[in-house]
Amino acid sequence: MDTIGVIGAGQMGTGIAQTLAQHGYRVLLSDIDLAAAEKGKAGIDKGLARLVAKDKLAAADAQAALARIEPVADLAPMSAAGFVIEAATETERVKQSIFEAASKVLGADAILASNTSSIPITRMANWSADPARFIGLHFFNPVPVMGLIEVIAGLATSPDTIARTKALGESLGKHVVEVQDAPGFVVNRVLMPMINEAAFALGEGVASVADIDAACRLGLNHPMGPLQLADFIGLDTCLEIVRVLHGSTGDPKFRLAPLLVKYVEAGWLGRKVGRGFYDYSGPEPVPSR
Repeated sequence: MDTIGVIGAGQMGTGIAQTLAQHGYRVLLSDIDLAAAEKGKAGIDKGLARLVAKDKLAAADAQAALARIEPVADLAPMSAAGFVIEAATETERVKQSIFEAASKVLGADAILASNTSSIPITRMANWSADPARFIGLHFFNPVPVMGLIEVIAGLATSPDTIARTKALGESLGKHVVEVQDAPGFVVNRVLMPMINEAAFALGEGVASVADIDAACRLGLNHPMGPLQLADFIGLDTCLEIVRVLHGSTGDPKFRLAPLLVKYVEAGWLGRKVGRGFYDYSGPEPVPSR
């Protein structure tokens, strides 16, 4: 059984770990400490139980998948992993410290991958022991459901690393697209300006939260509106991605919407904290304003 390390037991990391485990991989799951990693595994257990309750997964398969996930207290056990996937917060200084620490235990042929949604791979590769074995492996939330993975090679990423990473993505039943190392890659380069512009429209009083989302949902045939989607992603994550786009390109089309900044400063980060563009404290979400 192949072993894969996942660094970060939050929403994305646990989704990646669950998907890997359901496809037969042994997963070493780490976070800031063992308690956080174990909490992440407990969340995966609940997610698998919901699938069983909905008859989307056999109970035996859920138990087998959960047994393949091992929470670990530090990165040392990941020396046995053929892949190590970073899925921490979208902040460069945090990722830098993770890559530097992971590089000290990385196996001689192992690949170090980042689930970054916007930060340049070529730049982050300089924080790894071997840029030839560093790559972007961008999953989408919720990972077990979403069918896409973006694979992003840096300037120094080797052809073998690209091929092995694409093969991993395909083994998970995902559609893999190979993307050049450009700010925001494909999806977020297109999506984040829309979310940011929706925040501009709300802040300027063009329409209400509900009407902006309804207009985009029905007029563009999207499953959810941009403000609802921003809440789902996390407004802090959206803001960091737009900052990367603006800082990397200098293009004024990526300027930050003041209301998005204000919401993040207020701690209104979306569904994960119970309030963003919508208030989730009641039985049904309602617009915050």
